[in-house]
Amino acid sequence: MIETRDFLAGLGLPTGDAHDLPTSTKRFPDGAQVRFEIPSVEGPNALAAVIEESKEYGVTIHRVSQGSGIMLCTDSEIREMFKLASGNGIEVSLFVGPRTTWDITAASHTPSGKGQALRHEGMDQLIFALEDVKRGCRLGLRGVLVADEGLLLVINEMKKAGQLPADLVVKVSVSMGAANPVSIRNIETMGADTYNVPTSLTLARLGAIRQAVDIPLDLYVEAPDDFGGAVRLYEIPEIVRVVSPVYVKFGLRNAANVYPSGVHIEQTVIAQCREKVRRAALGLEILRRYDPNAIISKAGARGLAVPQI
Repeated sequence: MIETRDFLAGLGLPTGDAHDLPTSTKRFPDGAQVRFEIPSVEGPNALAAVIEESKEYGVTIHRVSQGSGIMLCTDSEIREMFKLASGNGIEVSLFVGPRTTWDITAASHTPSGKGQALRHEGMDQLIFALEDVKRGCRLGLRGVLVADEGLLLVINEMKKAGQLPADLVVKVSVSMGAANPVSIRNIETMGADTYNVPTSLTLARLGAIRQAVDIPLDLYVEAPDDFGGAVRLYEIPEIVRVVSPVYVKFGLRNAANVYPSGVHIEQTVIAQCREKVRRAALGLEILRRYDPNAIISKAGARGLAVPQI
């Protein structure tokens, strides 16, 4: 394997997983190592609950993400979310709406087809997705969540051309599935500003990815059941040390799948969001206990895609 490892080194790539778990010296723009994210915040009432709980538990939430898509929110709902987020220095990352899971194809709902589930089938659907992004940005969105390489590439080109805001933060979904340093570096080159790695990667594998890329990595430290269900709270201090800059992301075990969301299940969404913030408080306690010197961003820190209102 020496010849192969030497070739990879010549390309500036890791020659193996980082079993020595080196300390990352990379940081967020404000110099911090870690930020906290709450996913599946499906609308303004859920966001209000996240903010209320974060104040109750004394934990800073830096980013919330949403999974149902921009197209399933009204303009007034989006504006209300942005007003709440802006007033509390929170980044909002909204998923694009039309994708294979919402399409007429059945393949994405089968065991063998799940890998294509959040990509866009055909050029028309890709155009619909771009229109969704443009609509969100017109309302003040500065953080968008994508899971398709073609959409990622075109968004990057539209940013360069001035058709989308230059400061739009493009977050790549865990559903993209790239899991090694070479693949994730390629996604970074295509325009990703932050990448959600698969939930089950070991620290050694995460360390090798960190050596290859500079963008922040997002990692579920509690994964929903359909992403494996791991609860990695005690690993948070080492994750912060090895993977910085990192968004530690709090999903929820034993929870309902709420996509696509709406008023019919809103109380479930809100209850789950409140519990995710409680989990974040537990994670923060562990981080402070075992690494009291870890640098955590403040609300509204530089580089956060806080909505423009």
